[in-house]
Amino acid sequence: MASSEPTVSAKAKKYLQIADDLAAEIKAGILAPGAPVPSEAELMQRYGVASGTVRNAIAELRTAQLIETYHGRGSFVRYRPPVQHRSSDRFRRAHRKAGKAAYLAETEASGGTLSVTVLFIGPIEAPADIAERLQIPAGTRVLARRRRYFRNGVPTEEATSYLPWDVVKDIPEMFAENPGGGGIYQRLEECGFTLAKYEETVRARLATKAEAVALALSPGAAVIHLVREAITTTGRVVEVCDTLMAADHFVLTYQAAVID
Repeated sequence: MASSEPTVSAKAKKYLQIADDLAAEIKAGILAPGAPVPSEAELMQRYGVASGTVRNAIAELRTAQLIETYHGRGSFVRYRPPVQHRSSDRFRRAHRKAGKAAYLAETEASGGTLSVTVLFIGPIEAPADIAERLQIPAGTRVLARRRRYFRNGVPTEEATSYLPWDVVKDIPEMFAENPGGGGIYQRLEECGFTLAKYEETVRARLATKAEAVALALSPGAAVIHLVREAITTTGRVVEVCDTLMAADHFVLTYQAAVID
C-alpha cells in the first residue's frame, strides 16, 4: 500500500511554492517595503506545513534579497532602491573638469539622491596587499580615505582609497573631507599625475557580519568586492581603491578594447 507521507521531493517543492507565493506578493506590492512577512505560525497554518518548511521558504527569500530578518523581531520586506549602473564612463576627464567626481557623475546618469559619510582620513601603514599594488614595502605610510555611500538614504557601498604619502603630502585638499570639484583624481592631475588608465579586479562573495551591519544587509547577503588601481601615464599606481558594494544594488558594465 502506498504511503500517505509526502516525499522528499514534494516537501522541497512545498517550501519553494511558499517562497514563490510570498515573492509574488512582494513584487506586486501586496507586501510593501518595510512590511512584516507573515509569521512562521501563520504560514504553517496557511499552507499546512511544518516549521522547517516555512524556515526554508524564508531562507530562500533572504537569499533572493527580498527580505531582511532581525533576531527577535521577525522578517520584513526589503527597501530596494533602483539599481545603479556602474561603468567606466564615470572616469571621463570631462566629468572631472566639470567639477564632478566619479560618484556624482554616476548618480546623475542613473538618477537617485546620493550622500557620502566620511569615516576616516589620515595616515596608516599600508596593508600587505595594498602595498603590493602600490609597489611599495608593506608598512609604508600611506594616506587612507574611507567613506560610506548612501543612495536615497540606503547604504550601498563602502570604499577606502590608499594613496602614496609622497604623492599626497603636499596636496592639502587630499586631507579634507571634500577634496574639491572633480574629486581626488582632479587634484592628482592638477599636480602633474596624469591618469592614463584604471584597472579593476572584481569578485562576488558573501558579506561578513561586520560588512552586513555596515551596509544594512541581511545575514548571508552577497557583496561585490572591487579593487581599483589608478595608473598614470608613467605607469605609476597613485591610488588603490578598495570598495565593497551591496550586490543587489549594482549592475557593472565594462568596455573592452580589441587587442591585436
